[in-house]
Amino acid sequence: PSEETAKIIAIIKRIPRGRVSSYGHVAALAGLRNGARQVVRILHSSSEKEGLPWYRLLRKDGSIALPPGEGFELQRSLLQKEGVEISPEGKVDLGRFGWSG
Repeated sequence: PSEETAKIIAIIKRIPRGRVSSYGHVAALAGLRNGARQVVRILHSSSEKEGLPWYRLLRKDGSIALPPGEGFELQRSLLQKEGVEISPEGKVDLGRFGWSG
């Protein structure tokens, strides 16, 4: 992987159990301005082979990006198993559960 990709993967792997981050925050920690889409692409292409905790990444407002029936329920379930509270609409309080890196 490129240096940027390797950085993003390393940051995602550091998000602890019971915590979440946003795509944009991970990109910022990796030094990428406006890199949220790149984080999403890496999650899509590398989550399985790299063993990434993809479900710990959310939109900047703390909401689950996956639609109902297409991964929303799985992501919500995985987060709840780690003790992360999620509203019925699929939002997490980033002030309480957010990881600063």
